[in-house]
Amino acid sequence: MATLSIDPRLSSRTADFVSSDHRMLIDGRFVAAASGKTFPVYNPATGEVITHVPEAEAEDVNRAVTAARRAFDEGPWPRMSPSERGRVLWKIADLVEEHLEEFAELESLDNGKPFSVARVADVPLTVDMFRYMSGWATKISGKTLPLSAGYDYHSYTLREPIGVVAQIIPWNFPLLMAAWKLAPALACGCTIVLKLAEQTPLSGLRLAQILDEAGLPTGVVNVITGYGEGAGAPLAAHEMVDKVAFTGSTEVGKLIVKAAAGNLKKVTLELGGKSPVVVFPDARIDSVIQGTASAIFFNHGQCCCAGSRLYVHEKVFDEVVDGVSHVANEIKLAPGMDPSCQMGPLVSDEQYHRVVGYIESGIGEGAKVAAGGPVSGVDRGWFVRPTVLTNTNPRMKVVQEEIFGPVVCAVPFSDRETDAIIKRANDTIYGLAASVWTQNLSLAHKVARGLRAGTVWVNCHNVFDASLPFGGYKQSGWGREMGEEVLNNYLQTKAVTVAL
Repeated sequence: MATLSIDPRLSSRTADFVSSDHRMLIDGRFVAAASGKTFPVYNPATGEVITHVPEAEAEDVNRAVTAARRAFDEGPWPRMSPSERGRVLWKIADLVEEHLEEFAELESLDNGKPFSVARVADVPLTVDMFRYMSGWATKISGKTLPLSAGYDYHSYTLREPIGVVAQIIPWNFPLLMAAWKLAPALACGCTIVLKLAEQTPLSGLRLAQILDEAGLPTGVVNVITGYGEGAGAPLAAHEMVDKVAFTGSTEVGKLIVKAAAGNLKKVTLELGGKSPVVVFPDARIDSVIQGTASAIFFNHGQCCCAGSRLYVHEKVFDEVVDGVSHVANEIKLAPGMDPSCQMGPLVSDEQYHRVVGYIESGIGEGAKVAAGGPVSGVDRGWFVRPTVLTNTNPRMKVVQEEIFGPVVCAVPFSDRETDAIIKRANDTIYGLAASVWTQNLSLAHKVARGLRAGTVWVNCHNVFDASLPFGGYKQSGWGREMGEEVLNNYLQTKAVTVAL
């Protein structure tokens, strides 16, 4: 077994947690896997093992689902007043905020992202999500409906929790994705089995302790760790699960749909993307350079909505590409806990080889490297330099497929292609997000309307808020996260008609 390695820059509280005997939360107790198996967790900045966590399998999944089923069918949570549920959600937010530094350190250590980013983005947005959804707990309501035939009846609808929810989250924003899933489901009165990403389980396990401390009734939230094949697959297929909510790759999303077919459980999916960024010549170039660089390099490009296809009008193409390339070359690669870090490592060895493979594929097919490339220059760890590719064409893998790394393909377009650029931007199986850069208000609205994406940003990219719905068109998924829209994921409507 590899020697455990703890980053000396961690606070004593975080170091103690990382070194502790990690347990899953099932039926109100912190337990090991039934088999006793564990698996290693790695520091992506070094490739070293930092701890081990339980490896859940079918027996553990069944225990967790049974607990959630009992908590929903017999327990107090779905029957609790909305105000009481809201207060518990608010308390969760307070406790996460109280431990903000610790959670930011865990995210940085486990995922590789800069501590400074996790501290001002991941953790505060998590707190905001729980607080925002605590307010929705008291605002879920049905409608009174006059029957169109005019008969003497009183008809109304009830909005009721869907039941037991299986939630499977990814590794790119581990804590925030847990909040996106847990907060609305809890506000609606559901019970949950949350499967953490095997690459990044630490913040989720710490959150499980917070959920227990906040006073959630036994079995309402169960948190498990394990691999997709051993834990995720039996969870998605379980006959006592009423709903699966999944965030991850489109390929795995399709497997989730097949697994859910057994009892026709409801499914929502937040999947991949290949988001276009369209820059018109009248845009403010300084803002464009900083904004489009952030669109692809934020979180090391490990964002489903990363602006990975950069379409720039030929009048400003060279200026924008040179500017983005300069930003890329100036980004400091370092471990996430290093105060100088501007971009950390990719999350895993597998992800490292995936991204490097795409860069090499693009070069092999004729793309030119304006910045970055496949060699990081860092001695160890899974680092990839932010990379800008030009001279690409629509048939290349780097243009068509989701890379999920800091790699952008820059493509020029001309005046005669202004109308056609919408079609080019839409030429993908995905439809998650896009951004448009122009000072022409009419053009901005026209292009935003034409883009087939669930989110369109104008003169910005990667702007998120708990009140804004987020999700995709086409193979980017089903349903929406956040905002009022997300409540539809966890509610079902009952019509009641009374003869008068």
